[in-house]
Amino acid sequence: MTHRTSVQPAPTRRRWLAGLALAAAPLLLSACGFRLRGTATPLVFSRLQLSAPPHSPVARLLIPQLQASGVSLVAQPLPPGGAPPEVLLDIAQDQSERAVAGTTAAGQVRELQLRQRLRFRLRTLAGRELIPDTELLQQRELSFTEAQALGKEAEEALLYQDMQQALARQLMARLAALRSL
Repeated sequence: MTHRTSVQPAPTRRRWLAGLALAAAPLLLSACGFRLRGTATPLVFSRLQLSAPPHSPVARLLIPQLQASGVSLVAQPLPPGGAPPEVLLDIAQDQSERAVAGTTAAGQVRELQLRQRLRFRLRTLAGRELIPDTELLQQRELSFTEAQALGKEAEEALLYQDMQQALARQLMARLAALRSL
């Protein structure tokens, strides 16, 4: 009867360095300020009244983020016996724009520029401006070919959705930056 003993090869220097780099990555990322998007940031106010254009996509995305931050949305007009809002968020403009950015010599569209524009302000019930009238803008470039029009239409919708989500995050970051009312 023969015994076989398996001998494990010693870890190579390359494996050891790879393991060390993998273990050090979280430490390096935390040292540079990197943080995953996680739980909502607490805000300095707890009741907000939102005024936005009808069918505003950014306002629709903003509402769950506000609620996740512990903010109660106060209806317009104020219900009887309801607590008044601490702040008023007025979204004056939430607009999608599309412009031709490039054409061929034959006049066919080759590139589009997509923009999502948001204009807002935040004030107290007494009228004190916490965030003056501010405009945020997101834009993306989209190459275009007539042969792929249907696919480009879907890509355009995804780009608009991405821009709207980015604007909602930017607005939440501005609200979270407030230190007092």
